[in-house]
Amino acid sequence: MSLYRFKSRETGDLVMLEPTGQRVLDILGKDPSGPGIILPEQMAAAVQALRDAVVQEEAEQKRLKEEAEANGDLPPEFDVVSLRLRCAPFIEMLQRCEQAGVEIVWGV
Repeated sequence: MSLYRFKSRETGDLVMLEPTGQRVLDILGKDPSGPGIILPEQMAAAVQALRDAVVQEEAEQKRLKEEAEANGDLPPEFDVVSLRLRCAPFIEMLQRCEQAGVEIVWGV
């Protein structure tokens, strides 16, 4: 399985497995197929996009559980590690890099 390695001059490298890295980049509207960069001026919007995606995922999971209960079905199973947990280190990286005024790169 491939990895994504996010790098900055402010933090240590952040490594994600390919499915998680691709999902994060999709949420951010970045092309996951090649190298890329997030500039400091883009980071606040990136943090908000990730937080919005987490809220949306949690609401959808709650809706599906309630729907299953109402129908007398078994509740659906979801990933043990939620998007909230998977995004937390990346959100922290974005916030630190924004404060320091340095970019985050990957695939270089």
